[in-house]
Amino acid sequence: MKSNVNPLTSDAPLIVYVDIKSPYAFVAIEPTLRMERDLGLEFDWRPLTLDIPSYLGSARKKAGKVVKSNRSQSQWSGIKYAYRDARRYAERQGHILKGTEKIWDSSIANIGISWTAAHARSRLAAYFEAVYPPFWRRELDIEDVAVVSDCLEQAGVPTEGFAAYNEGPGREAHDDLQATLHPAGIYGVPTFVIDGKIFFGREHLPHVRWLLSDRAGPAPDIAYEI
Repeated sequence: MKSNVNPLTSDAPLIVYVDIKSPYAFVAIEPTLRMERDLGLEFDWRPLTLDIPSYLGSARKKAGKVVKSNRSQSQWSGIKYAYRDARRYAERQGHILKGTEKIWDSSIANIGISWTAAHARSRLAAYFEAVYPPFWRRELDIEDVAVVSDCLEQAGVPTEGFAAYNEGPGREAHDDLQATLHPAGIYGVPTFVIDGKIFFGREHLPHVRWLLSDRAGPAPDIAYEI
């Protein structure tokens, strides 16, 4: 089953691309959900499963120590800063953000986003709450379909058929969507798309809110407040 989804268009007023394994997406979830509620809108949440080794190299830790890595020093410096920055915002939200021990394949948890959007859209915020914070506390194995199914159940999302969906049509639709993203200019998370225009990074949330509010008042500068 081929996906016919255009990465830049939607019937919803805003497309939001996120990845469960991204610390920057994690700290953007709550303010984006709040904006959705405040404006009384329903956004089109979609998964972007990052291929981190392709641009940041790969590494594995054990007991807090790097045991395998092909990253350069500059790549490590960038990654350490990214975690420091994201941790600041996570702490302001009352969350714990621990660096991961390896580069996770987040596709199953991300397919869970699409499953929830299709089967229990009103429970999407609950699904994010069930999967994001515990993953960043290092409490979830998001590569285990049973674990993700438990998160769905905890969020009040029907789980019958999810495992088959993950292996079949959901997996195919996910992979087809991923193949369209880079050619469309979407390469990181969180990414917001409104009227075909791409905004990468949580710092654009004030401007996105302004656009969704019929451009009332002066356009805000790039900024980010919880």
